[in-house]
Amino acid sequence: MKRHFLRRRAASQNVDCRHVGSWLQSYLDGELDEVRHRDVARHLRDCRRCGMEASTHRELKASLRRSVPTPEETASLNRLRDFAERLAGG
Repeated sequence: MKRHFLRRRAASQNVDCRHVGSWLQSYLDGELDEVRHRDVARHLRDCRRCGMEASTHRELKASLRRSVPTPEETASLNRLRDFAERLAGG
């Protein structure tokens, strides 16, 4: 049992940019196990390039969340489209 722990710990310290690139979205979505999450977080803290990439992905995700219209906005847009169609037709 202890041997498995040591092997896993040693493997977790060998995380590189390629690994982080393949795990980044899962990391940002909170879908990684605790050990891998901690390893990716450490790498992002230590590697400027990967840290900047993660920051860009976070900003894009936040922007996409903000751009999704609320039900009220959707209803307003539909009313405006209907009004524009009536104006164009009449």
